[in-house]
Amino acid sequence: MSHTGKFVHTSARSSCGRAGGYASARAKSGFTLIELMIVISIILILIGMAAGMYQKSVQRAREAVLKQDLQTMREAIDNYTMDKQQAPQSLQDLVDAHYLRMVPIDPVCQRDDWQLHFGDTVISPDQTGSGVDDVHSGCDQVASDGTSYTTW
Repeated sequence: MSHTGKFVHTSARSSCGRAGGYASARAKSGFTLIELMIVISIILILIGMAAGMYQKSVQRAREAVLKQDLQTMREAIDNYTMDKQQAPQSLQDLVDAHYLRMVPIDPVCQRDDWQLHFGDTVISPDQTGSGVDDVHSGCDQVASDGTSYTTW
């Protein structure tokens, strides 16, 4: 009988050991609430940083397009004035004379509200009339470099 009792006793101990081992292994493989909260917090911080960087890159890209559009329109104004010996009276004159395909939309403010500068300066001695000699953005916001878009 002692042999049977010993067998039962050993069997009981090994099953307890397995059950205890299973419970502790299960507890070790899961995450605590604090660990999950820390991981989620880190992920949210990284997402916030990425969103901020994305917004800045979009802003810089729009500013680059604005600078390019202003340069293109200024070149078209100068070319029109040299060819026609008279400055254009509007940006639409540049489109009508095929110096521009279309009047671009300000990429920063998303509108076509350009500030035109009318001047009496002449580019060539043969120029007979004055008109638009410069163009600026009509957007009154501040650029990433701290200057106003209207001064570009």
